[in-house]
Amino acid sequence: MRIPILCSSLPMIALFVTGCTTVSPRSDVRLNQIQVIGSHNSYHQRAHESLHTLLARRNPEAAKALDYSHPPLTDQFERLGIRQIELDCLADPRGGLYAHPKGIEWASQAGLPAVPDQDPSGELLSPGIKVLHVPDIDYQSSVPTLVDGLKEILAWSDQHPKHVPIFVLLELKNSAESPELTQPVPFDEGGLAELEAEIRSVIPREKILAPDDVRRGEPSLPAGLKKFGWPNLDAVRGRIMFGLDNEGPVRDLYLKGHPALQHRLLFVSVPETNPAAAWMKINDPIANFDRIQKLVRAGFLVRTRADSDTEQSRNNDPTQREKAMTSGAQFISTDYREPNRQFSDYSVHFENDEVARVNPVNGDPSLRGLDLEKAKK
Repeated sequence: MRIPILCSSLPMIALFVTGCTTVSPRSDVRLNQIQVIGSHNSYHQRAHESLHTLLARRNPEAAKALDYSHPPLTDQFERLGIRQIELDCLADPRGGLYAHPKGIEWASQAGLPAVPDQDPSGELLSPGIKVLHVPDIDYQSSVPTLVDGLKEILAWSDQHPKHVPIFVLLELKNSAESPELTQPVPFDEGGLAELEAEIRSVIPREKILAPDDVRRGEPSLPAGLKKFGWPNLDAVRGRIMFGLDNEGPVRDLYLKGHPALQHRLLFVSVPETNPAAAWMKINDPIANFDRIQKLVRAGFLVRTRADSDTEQSRNNDPTQREKAMTSGAQFISTDYREPNRQFSDYSVHFENDEVARVNPVNGDPSLRGLDLEKAKK
């Protein structure tokens, strides 16, 4: 006999008990019906004071924009509930390209305090993709290499197998900010193959939610989404997704021979009519508020930003943050999951500090106030 029981601790959620089995409407939530907080340039550590001084003398606005740091990735996942991160990747096929930053000598020549060696173990001398922001001047990173970052992600994920998917956004750097800086090696077809090889070397395929898992044999990702929709949230707990931040030539090269991302690991940001369309990067939720809502209602995933260049924190301005949250974008990226009190109390978190909340645009309103990260299967 089925006996409906209303559980007062979960308002508006009806639980049905059949023998010892409990079924909740939460088990029907799909991946695109949640919203999580992410971090921007998640590896970034504020430059040494001497390097920051050098940058401020030459470009004060850039120095202001880069005046932020993030905790280690594990801390972001565990303590702050971050479920979307961003890593900037620079190719280094021979090794050592970024092992000796020019800024160390520049600071010495300027009579500034010595900048310590950022790589005493010599890890940067080995070939492989490196993770940093700007060579020579803004290079401090909590994960010096992509493999370091992937290992940290995997270790935390394996220890927390019920987490909602972690979305890892990768920006591939093909050029430096100015000619006197060390010039990155552009990502060509070989570099893109190496990127996927490094991912596969650390993350087992069964842990990755890849485009093929969404397309499910259909000729395009939009066709797969139309027929099947995004996976049930409970079916993809403990998984890791990858997205390519780049648009333009790098993205097009990644799509070459894989127009619907067949056998590729990364989702890409393309117009909704493209065969590879499933996720979009739309950084400005103020100018693109209506567009984001339209895409979310159409079944796409969207990443947007709550703040940029330290401006919102310095001005304690929540305008962009509130637009991002109400836009329905599933991934809301910030530099201030917790506030920088030297600037203001500005921070980005959900009302009840949920890790994953129901999406305000396409989610079930009866689930508001619940943390879907903690929902039982």
